[in-house]
Amino acid sequence: MSTLNGFSQHSGACVTQSTGGGAVQDLQAKKAGKAAKKEASGNGVLTFEDPLRVDTSLNETLKLLPDELKANMKIKSVTPRPPRKPRLERAASLDEKNWRRWRRFRTSQESLTDPNETSSSNGSLQEASLSPPVRGRATPCSQCCEPNSLHSSPDASEASPMGKSRGSTSDLGKRASEISSAFGGLLRGKAFAGSKPRLSQIMPARPLPPMELNVASHTLRTANRIDSDFMDYRHYSQHKFGRVSSSLSDTRLHGNGMVYDNCSTDSMKSTFSLLTPIRSKDVRSRSYLEGSLLANGALLGAEELSRYFPDRNIGIFVATWNMQGQKELPLNLDDFLLPTDPDYAQDMYVIGVQEGCPDRREWEIRLQETLGPHYVMLYSAAHGVLYMSVFIRRDLIWFCSEVEYATVTTRIVSQIKTKGALGICFTFFGTSFLFITSHFTSGDSKVNERKLDYNKTIQALTLPKNVPDTNPYRSSSSDVTTRFDEVFWFGDFNFRLNKDRETVDSILSQNPETGVSKLLAYDQLTSEMSRGSIFKGFQEADIRFRPSYKFDIGKDSYDTTSKQRTPSYTDRVVFRSRYRDDIHAVKYSSCPVIKTSDHRPVFALFRVKVRPGRDNIPLAAGQFDRELYLIGIKRRITRDLQNRRVQKDQKSSSICSIS
Repeated sequence: MSTLNGFSQHSGACVTQSTGGGAVQDLQAKKAGKAAKKEASGNGVLTFEDPLRVDTSLNETLKLLPDELKANMKIKSVTPRPPRKPRLERAASLDEKNWRRWRRFRTSQESLTDPNETSSSNGSLQEASLSPPVRGRATPCSQCCEPNSLHSSPDASEASPMGKSRGSTSDLGKRASEISSAFGGLLRGKAFAGSKPRLSQIMPARPLPPMELNVASHTLRTANRIDSDFMDYRHYSQHKFGRVSSSLSDTRLHGNGMVYDNCSTDSMKSTFSLLTPIRSKDVRSRSYLEGSLLANGALLGAEELSRYFPDRNIGIFVATWNMQGQKELPLNLDDFLLPTDPDYAQDMYVIGVQEGCPDRREWEIRLQETLGPHYVMLYSAAHGVLYMSVFIRRDLIWFCSEVEYATVTTRIVSQIKTKGALGICFTFFGTSFLFITSHFTSGDSKVNERKLDYNKTIQALTLPKNVPDTNPYRSSSSDVTTRFDEVFWFGDFNFRLNKDRETVDSILSQNPETGVSKLLAYDQLTSEMSRGSIFKGFQEADIRFRPSYKFDIGKDSYDTTSKQRTPSYTDRVVFRSRYRDDIHAVKYSSCPVIKTSDHRPVFALFRVKVRPGRDNIPLAAGQFDRELYLIGIKRRITRDLQNRRVQKDQKSSSICSIS
């Protein structure tokens, strides 16, 4: 004879059933009946969350049972008691629910195909006949043997029979599926023996998997700052980066009980960062390519360059302006440094000034104030009244080499430093840059003197000094421009138009667009460059703006004094490269709104190709003019507050008139 015992902690009805058959069977049935009575007195009843639904299901089930079973079946009504206080657990998300349904489906399929399964009714009957019924109230022994609901392990559940015969109070869905399996065994015609056998606890074929806190809910995802596109970061990182191990900080958090399971592992790996995770084995590895052009971990290597510039092109703003030594600076430099035509600001700003204002520091502060906190001044130099300032995005200062500069005086009296050249050079990643600003000899007919200034500059400018040449095989000791990959030369070259004032005015007044091309036919610099006598190897973008010299200060009219100087393109920007098509001119124009000088500022925007470099060059180590940065940002904020206050006063003020 075999006895079927079934038990659940929340009950609304108790089902007992017995069959007779012989003296031995009667004796066993009596013992089973006593056990059943004892079980009933110890609150051993089946409980359900919905009593009405359970009664309906029992009635439908009894209709399908054989007549012999119906005759011996007794249904005992029990007053339902309130359920035990459930354990506080976080609400499962939709992803977790779908995952659990899938696991239960797989478990049921494996149970049907497993010949040695233990969750069938036969196994339950055999187990019930060998082990006494377990009460609904857990004993101290069973409490200590019960696995944690959040960290249950298969070994623990298999080693503890008490744990196998009893379930967790929180898994109502699992118990419902187990009870339905028990009734399924009854419907398959399993035999019952004894007077009052009970339904036995139904256990799955394999231990239930542990519940994972994979930070899939909206609340936990927000608390741990995990993006919705990377809910399963563990699987994502394992697939892409192959790194799933916890760090030391994760281990400490686990030990302190601050986090559970792999929650810390997922949350500590921020998906907002653009930094690529570094595997431990990559750090352990040694390579003879370290510090070379092909090394993956090189600071100036190809991997780092592609991360910041996927197309390996940077934007450079180059400008020149003859300030005529005026003390007064423009109120606003936005139209000069930040033209509205390009949608984005450039990565690097290089501004050269001739006949600069007396207060050079004030000029640099104004530049910093205009460019804002995203840019820092990498370097600045001066040669008399020649100024040059280099600003770069603050994220890129780590990839610049040491900055070097040199000067050349072209006047006979070297103490008078109004004419000459100033050069600044450095290497960015693996591309070397040279920026030269010059002020050549003035005069309409002094073309040869200007060519002499050019030749003296390329020969006397001693650059580079400590930074190695990126391609020494293509360099020349007699020409500084051949020792760099990218060269930008800008300034007041003082080349004029070989035409009288009346003819130039008539051309400009007729058609400004076609008049520019007509004027360039008389340009001295264009003629000399075509002959190769100056700026050999250099190029210039197409000029589509009016002559930048000579204006009446504060006006848009050209020289109205007695000298009647001819308007000319004296302020220019030219460039050359070691490699073909490395420099692409995007815009070449002037800034007509700045009228504090007789020259208009001229600027050019370039897209320049950058190549990866080596880590063996002397780096600038992220140095920049921090004092200038703080002063410029403070003034920027102060000016903004003043403008807001003025606007507020204008809105609140009113004018009253008395008639």
